Amino acid sequence: MNLLEDLRWRGLLAQSTDEAALLESLKKPITLYVGFDPTAPSLHVGNLVVLLVLRRFQLAGHTPIALVGGATGLVGDPSGKNEERTLNSTEIVEGWVSRIRAQVSAFLDFSEGKNKAIVVNNLDWTSPLSAIEFLRDIGKHFSVNQMLSKDSVSARLEAGGISYTEFSYQVLQSYDFLELYRRNNCTLQLGGSDQWGNIVAGLDLIRRVEAGSGHALTVPLLTKADGTKFGKTAGGSVWLDPAMTSPYAFFQYWLNTDDKDVINFLKVFSFKSHEEITALENTHKENPGLREAHRALARELTALVHSQATTDRVEAAAKALFGQGDLTELDEETLAGALAELPRTTVSKNGAIPTWVDLLAATGVVDSKSAARRIVKEGGAYLNNEKISGEDFAPQKSDFLCGKYAVLRKGKRDLAAVELI
Repeated sequence: MNLLEDLRWRGLLAQSTDEAALLESLKKPITLYVGFDPTAPSLHVGNLVVLLVLRRFQLAGHTPIALVGGATGLVGDPSGKNEERTLNSTEIVEGWVSRIRAQVSAFLDFSEGKNKAIVVNNLDWTSPLSAIEFLRDIGKHFSVNQMLSKDSVSARLEAGGISYTEFSYQVLQSYDFLELYRRNNCTLQLGGSDQWGNIVAGLDLIRRVEAGSGHALTVPLLTKADGTKFGKTAGGSVWLDPAMTSPYAFFQYWLNTDDKDVINFLKVFSFKSHEEITALENTHKENPGLREAHRALARELTALVHSQATTDRVEAAAKALFGQGDLTELDEETLAGALAELPRTTVSKNGAIPTWVDLLAATGVVDSKSAARRIVKEGGAYLNNEKISGEDFAPQKSDFLCGKYAVLRKGKRDLAAVELI
């Protein structure tokens, strides 16, 4: 199975300018690129879809370029947006460029070789251009009629209009493809399916300016089986930066994947073989309660983004929270991440610590203190996985894990956290 067939099997092919010609060109190593605009301090799991396709191309022997849009990030891409983006300051965008550059680099191989990865910033070739040069040398090759017909522009016009700033985004992205074609003999641009118009505009610019040719390949925008947006939770986006989404929350996001989505997500994100994924699919069909596919997905993605050691720690934390491991063995960072999403209350270091009953009621896990007392009487009350038996039991400061946290458990599954401040 060739690379394109593998991508199709994984559901990662949306559009291509000429698949037969692209397939022929891939018989030899080529150079290709994907662009990432700094619209936030971190990439999110949605960005992983196309980033990991770029990685697949490198594993197949091709040279990947990850472009971080220091220039286009200052302008704003209208694709998929119903209204104008808020423009960020140059200083903010510069900081985000540095962070995202480091993130994309973690997924590519920069060791010496024929297809060593490259990371570039389009501000390097855009900022030296004067407005007159840009309009005369690049802008003259674009038809306004054609630009108006592009999906990203026409959708915005129907929604109420678009500024000249965002209207010009397509020209800037096309210029990126032209520059990488000139500098690196880059002949393929990858992107999400919403980028199709921008990518083919770049191919047209290469043809007009250099009499050259290249290819476009887009990846479908990923959605969940229930129709909700992939990569979103009640708390917002799932980020790759551990300071914005803890590794524990990241692991749990994949572990809690809907049964209807898990095999599709394995195909999209996993580097397991077809045989391995098919075996997981069969196991999932035979006994979905085992959640083997979910665990395989969570383990691989967390290890890919955060390291295997971190994955081992967060998986141990997940087990320990529900009495299947020792909470005292968890480091403070992992413990804090594991408790971050739980109902919680705080207690002052300088005051008396309330009873378990008072603490549980304060977290909101139960409606009243009488309900909490009933849990104690029925034998379902736990502090740090240790059963408590008295309604008047109050934790000591020495009971707080890492000197800071205590874990309350009601029955087998309902958890809450207490933080000593």
